[in-house]
Amino acid sequence: MKVNKIELKGFRNINEMCIEPDSAVNIIYGENAQGKTNILEGIWLFSGLKSFRGAKDRELVGFGNNFSKLKLDFEAFSRNQKAEITVINKRAATLNGVTLPSPTAMMGKFNTVIFSPSFMSVIKDGPSERRKFIDAAICQLKPNYARILSEYNRLLQQRNVILKDISVNAQLYDMLDIIDEKISVSGQAVIDWRKEYLSTLTPFIVDIYGGLSSGREEISFNYVKKSDERNEKTLSDILKEKRREDILNKITLAGPHRDDIEILLNGFSARSFGSQGQQRSCALALKLGEAAVIEKETGEKPVILLDDVMSELDVLRQDYILNHIKDRQVFITCCDPSAVLRMLGGKTFNISKGEIV
Repeated sequence: MKVNKIELKGFRNINEMCIEPDSAVNIIYGENAQGKTNILEGIWLFSGLKSFRGAKDRELVGFGNNFSKLKLDFEAFSRNQKAEITVINKRAATLNGVTLPSPTAMMGKFNTVIFSPSFMSVIKDGPSERRKFIDAAICQLKPNYARILSEYNRLLQQRNVILKDISVNAQLYDMLDIIDEKISVSGQAVIDWRKEYLSTLTPFIVDIYGGLSSGREEISFNYVKKSDERNEKTLSDILKEKRREDILNKITLAGPHRDDIEILLNGFSARSFGSQGQQRSCALALKLGEAAVIEKETGEKPVILLDDVMSELDVLRQDYILNHIKDRQVFITCCDPSAVLRMLGGKTFNISKGEIV
């Protein structure tokens, strides 16, 4: 996939802008709060998803404007295509002149992968952030997984309600047996899908992180199931073993909703022992690995958006990002113009007050 042209009008602090990017690396640089991230956000919206910054649709319309309009000319699936997004109180989208039922209908038509500073939570925070990452990545590729995950979460809620009431209503034991049969099936499916995705993702990340660290560090992953240190038991076995404890605590203590993906550097926890630069490199490798998996599964290279990725990286890691991400289109925002001098090709755009200067 490739962006040929992006036009933004009345979007955030951008009154009017047209960018015709390079097919490889594009550097968007300037001081803070000038509109660099707004450009990435505008491209990202064509993925069919909401703002990666958590903004509501009406917040996308620039101050003093009644609406925003975004236009994208892009290449995907061996054809040139055009898409438009109009934002008034909410977003509306068209693709090749056809009005879409909702902006989410763009999903799968134009794929992007975004790294933003908030993604560092996947490395620095608790297991829920890593579960969110892997679940969202699988859902993009396998819509059926979203249904299975939703079914598991629905059964989990039902099970927790039973656990709260079972001490005063013995008849609920029979219902707990039924729920445990169903939740074991859907929950085990979630675990299996996650492990399969991780096994596909890992070789890409090992290669990418090796490039980022110039071979000085080695990254690895473990899928950690709660209450199963050797990672050998089925969810059905775990639920049986934990039932008494679950009843006492009135909550389900084990299952994919409690699992974690352990990220290791040279055998040590990246979360606990990694430096700021190493942690940022891990997060970046995850995103570039996600892009590689999308390419493997769909045959299309997603557009990569890297927001403020250069900070806390040494020169060698920056050089890898600028000059060694091959055969795909990349947009990078940064404040330091010296990064531009180290780029061997591509295009640069200096942004000030929402304009190209």
